Amino acid sequence: MRPKRPSKQGTVAHPPTLEEACPSAKGPASVVGPIVSEAACPTLTEPDRTAQPRLSVPNRQHLLSAMTIDELVEAEHPVRAVWSYVLELDITPLYDRIRARGSLAGRPAIDPRLLVALWLHATLSGFTSARELNDLCIHHDAFRWLVGGVSVNYHTLADCRTDNPEFLEQLLKQSVEVLRQQGLIDLDRVAQDGMRVRASAGAASFRRRQTLEGLLQEAQAEVQRLRQKLAATAIALAAPQEAAMEATLASSPELAGTATDLAAPQEVAIESTPASSPELELASSPEPSRQQQAAAMRHAEERLKRVEQALERMPELEAKIKPNEKKEPRVSTTDPQATVMKMADGGYRPAYNVEYSTTCKGQVIVGVDVVTVGSDQGQLSPMLEQVNNRFGQRPQEALVDGGYAKLQDIEKVQKEMNCKVYAPVSKPKKDTVDRHEPKATDSKEVAEWRTRMGTPEAKAIYRQRAATAECVNAQARNRGLGQFLVRGLEKVKATATWFAIAHNVARSFALQPQPA
Repeated sequence: MRPKRPSKQGTVAHPPTLEEACPSAKGPASVVGPIVSEAACPTLTEPDRTAQPRLSVPNRQHLLSAMTIDELVEAEHPVRAVWSYVLELDITPLYDRIRARGSLAGRPAIDPRLLVALWLHATLSGFTSARELNDLCIHHDAFRWLVGGVSVNYHTLADCRTDNPEFLEQLLKQSVEVLRQQGLIDLDRVAQDGMRVRASAGAASFRRRQTLEGLLQEAQAEVQRLRQKLAATAIALAAPQEAAMEATLASSPELAGTATDLAAPQEVAIESTPASSPELELASSPEPSRQQQAAAMRHAEERLKRVEQALERMPELEAKIKPNEKKEPRVSTTDPQATVMKMADGGYRPAYNVEYSTTCKGQVIVGVDVVTVGSDQGQLSPMLEQVNNRFGQRPQEALVDGGYAKLQDIEKVQKEMNCKVYAPVSKPKKDTVDRHEPKATDSKEVAEWRTRMGTPEAKAIYRQRAATAECVNAQARNRGLGQFLVRGLEKVKATATWFAIAHNVARSFALQPQPA
């Protein structure tokens, strides 16, 4: 509070009264308030409505201030940190695939570092679509700074994201090893949790076996029809050229052996072809062109392949149905590897189950897997083995939720992999039974797990699971991992790996000291 200023000694100056300030305001007071003179409130002049109004209109011919692309973003912008991180990566496998070298014909390839940086920054910013990323490279300053005037397209971006699984494996390992060598993380204790992500398939695309067999016959017939049509089109286009060549050779036998005149019949055929020739009729007819027929052929073959994949997966789903259950399995014709799962909101939708294994120290993702079953049972052992194959070290402690608490899995992990499992013990049916008391049917490993989970030390360690695994899954959700835009298990796993790499990049910025 400001101190109160002491009043000056002497007389106090009072503000002038209304009569003193405005002598013309003397008179009887108004009911509403004091009378204000006309000089204090002058009347507004009525504008001339016949004159044109004065407007400030946009003039788009003005010159903007000259600036370089590097000035589009400030020095502290996160995109600069992403680019600096990518410059330190080893992306030799992507450079080895480039064929534009030396004097070999072909346009220069886009720098793979640029594509990697674009996807990392896009994933960290919450953008998951290749088409959306392509638009950002044109209209968003941060992405315009990244491309630096290089022209990219959505097809190249999409291919870079899903067509390099070996490189993604190397990139994930590199993002972890950098922090591991500095002692910022360790693999001694990991937490694992599954996350069901919506697949790019509609509920109406799931069909029974009988329907799939009918669709298979239709797809085979369509492929056969298009093949015959392509062959007929090729014959119709080649017949006028052969006839013109024969006519030319018959009229000029001395030119038959020269290579120059063998190319001339194409021009002769165009000049001498009558108006009713099959070639002109084909060009003037509403029939699709050879390019359109080839595109239709590719779509038909892809549809046939998806139906065949759906029928191949049908025995897997039929084996899961119990004999007394009166229901038929269904497989999607859009994404045959997608499975209808129970989601977090209680509804059932086609989805994939994404498994992330995260270090409790540093919250860095060290394991990624995508499965086509909604249950997490049986997923702990493969993930631990994956971490061991990738880094040469198996975690000593694994923190999982109740969905992983299958007695056979716990026994296998603790016995064969020498890894302690921290998972909640299910509540017994009788309240008088102690859940942490070993049972007579328990193996040695399961009995140790029950006893250990009843100790305060184990309960304190298990509390780290929610702050690790669930936190990582929530951050992936916030970055846009709500629905996959690609189809197929391989492409889905590649997308999930990109989210893991982007998460590790963000963690490296938080764990490593940044320059001032």
